[in-house]
Amino acid sequence: VQLQASGGGLVQAGDSLKLSCTNSGRTFGNLIVGWFRQAPGKEREFLAYIIPNNGATFYSYSVEGRFTISRDNGRNTVYLQMNTLQPDDTADYYCAAATGIAHTSHRRDYRYWGQGTQVTVSS
Repeated sequence: VQLQASGGGLVQAGDSLKLSCTNSGRTFGNLIVGWFRQAPGKEREFLAYIIPNNGATFYSYSVEGRFTISRDNGRNTVYLQMNTLQPDDTADYYCAAATGIAHTSHRRDYRYWGQGTQVTVSS
């Protein structure tokens, strides 16, 4: 599993941004793919996960309704659509994958991590 996150950048409050997470050259198989973020001085926070095999999703209460996780199995890519971004959303965003578990939002269960992509939201 080799995850690569991309799509971060500098946006203004109220803007949208779509992040991508690609499993280079491989399908997701039975993996669960999640998105996390880590703001300066804070712990890494779970945002959402998707099960690419069946499309099932789960969101953290803090982003539900504003962020949408989706997948394109043909492209081996999972997306995170983020709408109505606010300065508090400023963080490094990470995708990660878990295997051998039905569903999880716990950071410790995610074995594979991509590099972070930085999102900065200006007021």
